[in-house]
Amino acid sequence: MSTFPELRQKAGPTIEETAERVGFDEHSAYRPESGGTGPRRPVIETLRSLADSRIATNQTTHAFTFIDLFAGIGGLRRGFEPIGGKCVFTSEWDRFSKQTYQANFRYDDHEVEGDITKIEAEEIPSHDVLLAGFPCQPFSLAGVSKKNSLNRPHGFQCDMQGTLFFDVARIIKHHRPKAFLLENVKNLKSHDQGRTFDVIMKTLTEDLGYQIQTRTIDARSWVPQHRERIFIVGFRDDNEFDFDDLLVPDPMQGPRLASILHPEDGSEGPDERFIGGVKGRVLDRYTLSDHLWSYLQKYAEKHRLKGNGFGFGLVGGSDVARTLSARYHKDGSEILVSQKRKNPRRLTPRECARLMGFEKPGEREFQIEVSDTQAYRQFGNAVVVPVVEAVARHMEPFIKAAVRSDKSTRRKMRAVA
Repeated sequence: MSTFPELRQKAGPTIEETAERVGFDEHSAYRPESGGTGPRRPVIETLRSLADSRIATNQTTHAFTFIDLFAGIGGLRRGFEPIGGKCVFTSEWDRFSKQTYQANFRYDDHEVEGDITKIEAEEIPSHDVLLAGFPCQPFSLAGVSKKNSLNRPHGFQCDMQGTLFFDVARIIKHHRPKAFLLENVKNLKSHDQGRTFDVIMKTLTEDLGYQIQTRTIDARSWVPQHRERIFIVGFRDDNEFDFDDLLVPDPMQGPRLASILHPEDGSEGPDERFIGGVKGRVLDRYTLSDHLWSYLQKYAEKHRLKGNGFGFGLVGGSDVARTLSARYHKDGSEILVSQKRKNPRRLTPRECARLMGFEKPGEREFQIEVSDTQAYRQFGNAVVVPVVEAVARHMEPFIKAAVRSDKSTRRKMRAVA
């Protein structure tokens, strides 16, 4: 029998929504989540009904199936569900990312599995599309610099993460999905003088026999952040898919930071974790201390005198941010928001969610149930959702045509049999 937290997650509502739906006050709804006495029987029955309804809907209204590998907090998935996809398998090893993923996909009828290297390919359900944002640290500029400084191997020489691409390859080899989408940092193409990328492409084309196209896309066209990522699209069968046909809005006409920052004018709904007061000001804990602000300024000046470009990135509402990284929790230096008569501040995790396209101001909020440190890491490692949505829509007609063709072939085979 499901516990109350598990049942509430499958049903879909947040704790506050659960309280409103079943007629409890909010305190009573929180109590079961903390391990206290459970709710009365009518509450359990209401949630069980909601859970059954969500699962049934998710099972019957899909045009294709997909799996979500190295899922993080579900950025790739958020692009493929709106075009009719149903996720049938999820793998993510980090327990905090799993917590965020499960909080935002409560209606799943499958558990989030852990380390993909310990899961046999035959244990994974068959699927039409494979999604994988395989770990990029061994290939990123920041990751390579860090490993070089520690005299550690990177790329495919990195036993911990670099070889995880081959786990993607073994699953593709076993299940032969109709299509896949892989995502990684732009530096993947140039890592190790291009040899790393050559191995990946040879594996996908020559060894696995897929038709491959790649494109590097800057998220700046959709969100106020300069963030270049490479997307690798593969189709099992020939078709007329052309990645170059994907229309990317003019990045110079893209949104500015004011579109994702807390307005701090009282117009925003309550969010006591990040803002407070009548006007919804960002809480003081996000403002840099005098010590940290002084250190960052001295560090930037030292490198300026050496002719380097290292230093903090100070921005306002009319600007576009640098790339948000997983290390943002350390000092926030790559994106510091200027403030009048105060030291600059970090983005709040809520603003990071908006900067990465997981939500928009005024829309249903992305659930952030982890610490700020973990939230910053998760958003810094995530994909920008509107970019994935655009790629998914571009792939959509070819995915659905492949599914229809496969169903037609199976019907003919059954008729012959």
